Amino acid sequence: MTSALESQLSNILGTPIQKTVPVSGGDISRAYLLYTSAARAFCKLHAGRKALTMFMAEKNGLRAIAASGTIKTPAVLCCEGLEKGACLVLEYVEPKRPSRRDMEKLGHQLASLHKIHHTHFGWEQDNFIGSLPQSNQLQPNWSGFYVRERLMPQLQLAGHKGLLAEKEVPGEDFMVKALKNRMPEVQPSFLHGDLWGGNYQISSDGVPYLFDPATYYGHHEADIAMTRLFGGFDPVFYGAYESVFPKTEGWGERQDLYQLYYLLVHLNLFGRSYYPGVSRLLKRYFGAWPPGTGQPGL
Repeated sequence: MTSALESQLSNILGTPIQKTVPVSGGDISRAYLLYTSAARAFCKLHAGRKALTMFMAEKNGLRAIAASGTIKTPAVLCCEGLEKGACLVLEYVEPKRPSRRDMEKLGHQLASLHKIHHTHFGWEQDNFIGSLPQSNQLQPNWSGFYVRERLMPQLQLAGHKGLLAEKEVPGEDFMVKALKNRMPEVQPSFLHGDLWGGNYQISSDGVPYLFDPATYYGHHEADIAMTRLFGGFDPVFYGAYESVFPKTEGWGERQDLYQLYYLLVHLNLFGRSYYPGVSRLLKRYFGAWPPGTGQPGL
């Protein structure tokens, strides 16, 4: 971090920054641990033109989860535009290696978050999944929402990027019909939206925290599908969660379908290494879609 940027952040925070240390903060933004005379803080920096919009959506999601009273998020200290891009500065949470009891607590608290319901699927505003826009227009039907607001935007983007051929992209109406009998009628649950292993942390005093949300109201299984995509969480977590939300018939197929969204996101963000997983699921669940009915413009 440059001295000029340190000075700008000091002015924003209202206290001198004594030291900055680069830390792991994901693949989208640069991240730093800030040291001041009073405390430490976690700072994310992004230089893109939509950086402030992206961080504002993240700030709103963090505060909405915190306001639910079900599970903690780090306090937002500031979210500001910079000369180049924007910054999001959060309370620093001292981590520890999770115990089985900690993971049990995380499972119960996530279930409590998911027990918060809404009348429609979606969110009060669009937000982001990674650095990609995530549309959240409110809809009364889950399968229709999932196709129109989740799968289709990512499929279209992959087509425009040349990561999927036109013949690989199913038509919207076909997908809605294909999923109608696979998606149950469910109440819209408050979701984190991007719950992989890097987006939760257990604090040094054993309190679960969530980070980097892509919040919306959806089927609670979508969050659980994401937790399983890259190796899964501790089995104790799933036992605690399933004591509140037991598995129901067809959950394995739905897990595939919910993971398809996240694999498409990774395909669009990080490239062809995610193509095999996307292709496998598209063929398995939409392989019989009528030829010649792909999306226009791909």
